[in-house]
Amino acid sequence: MNLFYLLCLSIMKNLRRVYISLGSNMGDRWQNLKSALRALAKNAGTIKAASGVYESPSWGFESNPFLNACIALDTQWSPDELLQKCIDIEKSQGRERSLEPGYQARTLDIDILFYDDLVLEKDTLKIPHPQLQTRRFVLLPLADIAPGKLHPVLNKSVTDLLHECTDKSLLRQTRHAFEINRKNDFSRFNFIAIEGNIGAGKTTLATKIANDFNGKLILERFADNPFLPQFYEDRNRYAFPLEMSFLADRYQQFTEDTSQHDLFHHFMVSDYDIFKSLIFARVTLQEEEFKLYRKLFNLMYKEAVKPDVYVYLYQNTERLLENIKKRGRDYEKNIPSTYLEEINQGYFEFMKTHKDQKILVLDISDKDFVKSSSDYQEIVYKIHDFID
Repeated sequence: MNLFYLLCLSIMKNLRRVYISLGSNMGDRWQNLKSALRALAKNAGTIKAASGVYESPSWGFESNPFLNACIALDTQWSPDELLQKCIDIEKSQGRERSLEPGYQARTLDIDILFYDDLVLEKDTLKIPHPQLQTRRFVLLPLADIAPGKLHPVLNKSVTDLLHECTDKSLLRQTRHAFEINRKNDFSRFNFIAIEGNIGAGKTTLATKIANDFNGKLILERFADNPFLPQFYEDRNRYAFPLEMSFLADRYQQFTEDTSQHDLFHHFMVSDYDIFKSLIFARVTLQEEEFKLYRKLFNLMYKEAVKPDVYVYLYQNTERLLENIKKRGRDYEKNIPSTYLEEINQGYFEFMKTHKDQKILVLDISDKDFVKSSSDYQEIVYKIHDFID
């Protein structure tokens, strides 16, 4: 396997995205929450996002008002291990969990709300938290950082659960703010390019990001290319006219779309970068054809807008073939696996030789960001973290 790719994989950890609620209504409430956040960051994982801090009345019993917040945490620990760490942090701040029925005032309360899309039923731990959909003081801060997170049992988003919640407690957002707090948007970007092999899911991801974060969507117009079906039937004969027509069309569309400022969208996101023309041409063309092609490409590429971040979606060849089969395009049904492997190799060569580009490689071979909101949010957070 390509050495560059192996190096990329070596730094990827098998982390789980967890959502946790924090609450306190005894002592210095704000200091209690800050101490909990620091302890979780030190002992449990990496804090990826934090909500605003809300004051709410005590729920289910008479006591002082609470300060509440929610965080997103990436962790390598199992649910049981994570629970024990939360209990240890509570104890370190003077909290002793009581076996008596009912609710009590507390210096610190830490609850695991979601652990990826896991559904767990144990005497000691239930995931998702069985009461989260009934508690406005949980749903409101959770909606700050994960509005689209789907409840794996109820199959409703956090936003939907908040709107349907029968708890009408009045919450007040305070001026407190965790240092980790960040807006979950893409407004600080100008241009994001989503790239990948045939069937990697780049169009789907670019579309989701554009829809969810108010981006201007730029999609490659490949289906109308008259040479594409013929190329898959006779590669040697139609490679050069195919690549030249792709280059002309991509350059025209790309320069038009990226040069026009859109007042109604925060940023641009595309399912291709114009450099892919050279990558595919290097694989498909004969040596002399490629030399001629590259001269013309270099002239055009100088004028092209370069992305702030170049996201490469890697999927193994088996998964790519499955995806290609699912979308059912007749002219793609005979694509050989060797061709897909050549394309992957071409992208890796590009990434090795263009170190000036901000390139993020994401292995999504075992992910499904369409069906799994956690997989999708993991990708979104990794793009944010990469550019920070």
